[in-house]
Amino acid sequence: MITIGIIGAENSHTVAIAKTINLEKRVRGFSVTHVWGETPSDAQDARERGQIPTIVQHPEDLIGRVDAAIVDHRHAKYHLPAVRPLMEAKIPLFVDKPFCYRVKEGREFLARARELGVPVCSFSVLPKQASFGQVEKEVRELGRILSVVSTGPCDIDSEYGGVFFYGIHQVDMVSRLLDGDITHAQLNRGKQNHTATLYSASGAVSTMNLIGEGRPDFHLSVLCEKGRIDRVIAYDDNTYLTGIRDFCHMFRTGETAETDRSMLAPVAVLEALEQSQESGAKVDVEL
Repeated sequence: MITIGIIGAENSHTVAIAKTINLEKRVRGFSVTHVWGETPSDAQDARERGQIPTIVQHPEDLIGRVDAAIVDHRHAKYHLPAVRPLMEAKIPLFVDKPFCYRVKEGREFLARARELGVPVCSFSVLPKQASFGQVEKEVRELGRILSVVSTGPCDIDSEYGGVFFYGIHQVDMVSRLLDGDITHAQLNRGKQNHTATLYSASGAVSTMNLIGEGRPDFHLSVLCEKGRIDRVIAYDDNTYLTGIRDFCHMFRTGETAETDRSMLAPVAVLEALEQSQESGAKVDVEL
């Protein structure tokens, strides 16, 4: 049995992951055994609802007690500092989205993980949905992408990192469709609803609709040389299952399909959008 510890309990993902593994037994050979929470009540809630046996007092208390770890804060700035001691102890890591808050920090972290031989992966669960996989498949048959238009919920003034908090879902999908080819970004502020314009070296120009009102579905429109696709990105029956299977595969084998580029490109775009939000300017995406 491969044991997993989770750092962070205020995010709903923690209970969802623990329920899928511990209660539903959807991923055999794994158990979520330890959790650390931002507050005692967060930790206790996750322990009870996810049937996680043990609460630890500090993230580093997981060292020597678990085989793998997940970090799951709402604000990305806490992710890498929390798991750096675990990386140094050579514990495989899944870092929930966004991977980090600054590209420079993420690049240095991944270089050190490579040096130590520690498997690390990170992603949004949106690109793991079957509906997104179908879009990717159809897009490959339509030639070069000319534009992607995405829509979804996002509060660019969120206390959990502004555009980083929910913007990561759209950015991760758009970045994967464009193979990470986003060179510049500009955030265009409205009242509660905003847009972001993304530019690619290929000539593609893409738009993200960052909707602060209501509960809009995630949606993609992809215009290609040979046609277009318009699709709501519907959730799987268990939104988290495919992602959980992916990081558990890495925990077991040390192998992941994620790359430095797939993990860092979305962070670079979000960092540029944050800068653009402050200045109103078109900003270089520095990967």
